[in-house]
Amino acid sequence: MNTKMNVSSIEQAQTLAMDFLTVAQLAAIASHQWIGKGNKNAADDAGTEAMRNQMKLTNMSGRIVIGEGEMDEAPMLYIGEELGTGTGPEVDIAVDPVEGTSLMAKGQDNSITVIAVSTRGSLLHAPDMYMKKIAVGPKAKGCINIEASLTENMKAVAKALGKDVADLTVMIQDRPRHEDLIQQVFAAGARVKLFSDGDVTGAIATSIDEMDVDILVGTGGAPEGVIAATALKCLGGDFQAQLVPQNQEEFDRCIQMGLSNPEKVFTIDELVKSDDCFFVATGITDGTLLKGVQKKEDGVMLTHSFVAIGGSVKNFQFIEARH
Repeated sequence: MNTKMNVSSIEQAQTLAMDFLTVAQLAAIASHQWIGKGNKNAADDAGTEAMRNQMKLTNMSGRIVIGEGEMDEAPMLYIGEELGTGTGPEVDIAVDPVEGTSLMAKGQDNSITVIAVSTRGSLLHAPDMYMKKIAVGPKAKGCINIEASLTENMKAVAKALGKDVADLTVMIQDRPRHEDLIQQVFAAGARVKLFSDGDVTGAIATSIDEMDVDILVGTGGAPEGVIAATALKCLGGDFQAQLVPQNQEEFDRCIQMGLSNPEKVFTIDELVKSDDCFFVATGITDGTLLKGVQKKEDGVMLTHSFVAIGGSVKNFQFIEARH
């Protein structure tokens, strides 16, 4: 696949990224009313509907490759759904209207709206299931191996970063299934940074110096994995993943979706085959990456977003907006 971007495609990507910024902002605003109300499904539905309605107006031929589910399971943003005006670039879209629905329903931090977009046919088409992941920033690109132990990966990353292993910070989701990973970090004398939900933020943190995270590792959702890989591709970081089917049904579903070897290791360039990609996120509740939506007394809504564009551009920016 030709992944080079010419001037017109760079401009097109930047324009489309701004269109998707609006999509993310509107989804976050729509979800805002459900913060702390204990109804994560209503929050997800509100964000999804706002996202879908705005994408319909966007000049593109878009296809959802990772969304809310299959056609017979979800009313909106199902896998394979076509969106856009039909004019403009042909793109794959991976979305999570509310990453961290449980966090948001409980009024907790780190709930965000996330979108990843790449050229048609370039994003991994995978079912919503568990995925083993490891992510690092640009300085450690090429140094990770998901099939090696975390201890070995920490040694390789520390060397690439010019640090002692004891100075590393490893971000891991706080789950019983990760106890062995946590103990490996402790045994190496490094620091663990636990989080409850939402590993896209953790993956991005590895590529932003101020966030002081060196490695993200663990098993989480496959959709979030593809979205995080897109963000890291834009940021120059590295990401490896491996699907983890929990039963024969999930294994067979992978085969049906064209994955001949469901348990193969995917590199970042296999998860996101094109450099012509971008990532957009808007905060819903306050978090480590973004501030949440704020409603002012005069009815004005404030949003805080993050946009990263890949290709030859490779830049990111934080955007505050009034609505």
